[in-house]
Amino acid sequence: MRWTCVPFGELQPQQLYDALALRSEVFVVEQNCVFHDMDGIDPHGWHLLGVDDAGRLAAYARLLPPGVKAPEVVIGRVITAPFARGGGLGHTLMREAGEQCQRLWPGLPVTLHAQARLERFYQGHGYATVSEPYIEDGIPHIEMRKEPHA
Repeated sequence: MRWTCVPFGELQPQQLYDALALRSEVFVVEQNCVFHDMDGIDPHGWHLLGVDDAGRLAAYARLLPPGVKAPEVVIGRVITAPFARGGGLGHTLMREAGEQCQRLWPGLPVTLHAQARLERFYQGHGYATVSEPYIEDGIPHIEMRKEPHA
């Protein structure tokens, strides 16, 4: 797996296309959720892309600096491609996202607006639930937070 983490302005056209296509494939089609994925926030973030040996985008996350979506750093749009599931890539993606957040914004807490069904997964990466469940785009979510020392 080859990891790249770049600000929006440094994404190559194919990288941007692949990221948006994967987000649409999973969040809109697979999860049957009509929502406005291109929310105007992408240009303010960093984009973490995991590309496999065949050149396919296998994992992706959007990393947002403090003050864009929350007072804290936010990891969002966390996704593993359907073809790449089942081998632990989601865990690798979360470790890489955490490392990149610490590189970009050292010592700051990180927030996730996670699908509630994935609470245990994110807890395994040191995130604690800090909200009651709420509905976002028709799907139960929870806010989770990881302190810099965790």
